[in-house]
Amino acid sequence: MSAAAPRKPCCVPAAASAPPPLQQAMPAGQAAPAGLLCIPGGSFAMGTDGTEGFAADGEGPSLRLDMAPFRIAATTVTNREFAEFVRATRYVTEAERLGSSFVFYLQAPERFRVQTGAAPSGLPWWLDLPHACWQRPEGPGSHIYHRPDHPVVHVSWNDAQAYCAWRGVRLPTEAEWEYAARGGLEGRRYPWGDELAPGGVAQCHIWQGDFPNRPAGGWQPGATAARSFAPNGYGLYNVAGNVWEWCADWFSPDYYRDPAARDPRQAMPTAARSIRGGSFLCHESYCNRYRVAARGSNTPSSTASNCGFRVAADPA
Repeated sequence: MSAAAPRKPCCVPAAASAPPPLQQAMPAGQAAPAGLLCIPGGSFAMGTDGTEGFAADGEGPSLRLDMAPFRIAATTVTNREFAEFVRATRYVTEAERLGSSFVFYLQAPERFRVQTGAAPSGLPWWLDLPHACWQRPEGPGSHIYHRPDHPVVHVSWNDAQAYCAWRGVRLPTEAEWEYAARGGLEGRRYPWGDELAPGGVAQCHIWQGDFPNRPAGGWQPGATAARSFAPNGYGLYNVAGNVWEWCADWFSPDYYRDPAARDPRQAMPTAARSIRGGSFLCHESYCNRYRVAARGSNTPSSTASNCGFRVAADPA
């Protein structure tokens, strides 16, 4: 990484305050679903020694790890799946309890763009939109009725943990996420190789146009269906772009440099949790975190219109 490259948190606005605590008992969890992909154990080089990323993200130096077998979902958790959880448990997400969530301004109707809370410092393209949540991704008047197979968004790390506890699964560690996202390709920039759009064909859903105010004609900001584009070599969809994905780890920029912090999970508490994969707002001109080695982070109670999660489990 270039030491001169400052951190650009364009895709991960952090909540200014935590919601009130959840006052409800959660039903007992289920058995892990049978449809998870089985990822074989093996050795791989995690991270990168390249200079494309941001020094503060701590993407390297690359580290060779031996991985035990595990299971992981082919897609991020969808609106349909999260709705099943809410119906069964009556769970109330942190965005709903707080009363607002971050929405990229071009996703929101124009009438809301001057009626919202203050944008995060240095991130004017985000709106702290009242009543935005997983059921109303763009705020009042929006809904998920016609998007059952899209990734659930506006879910915090804590919300993801609650879902996992009910579903009998867990969040993947950063090491598991990257190992699975590489799909068996060693040292490549993307899950499909080193070229972003081989033959001019898009392989992922990232920003098109001039970020953040002028999207390309016909391109709309927002997540696409969870099974968009071709899967990688292990069968995972959309591990580059679309929505950020929460991981189990606490985030540390020294992950690769401090052997005591790895298990290979970063279990030492910090202020933020790790996220991976980038989102539909990533673009080479500003934030290129859709690369497979790229890392991000956010506080555990933060929510936004470009952040979801996928689940993992130990071998059956």
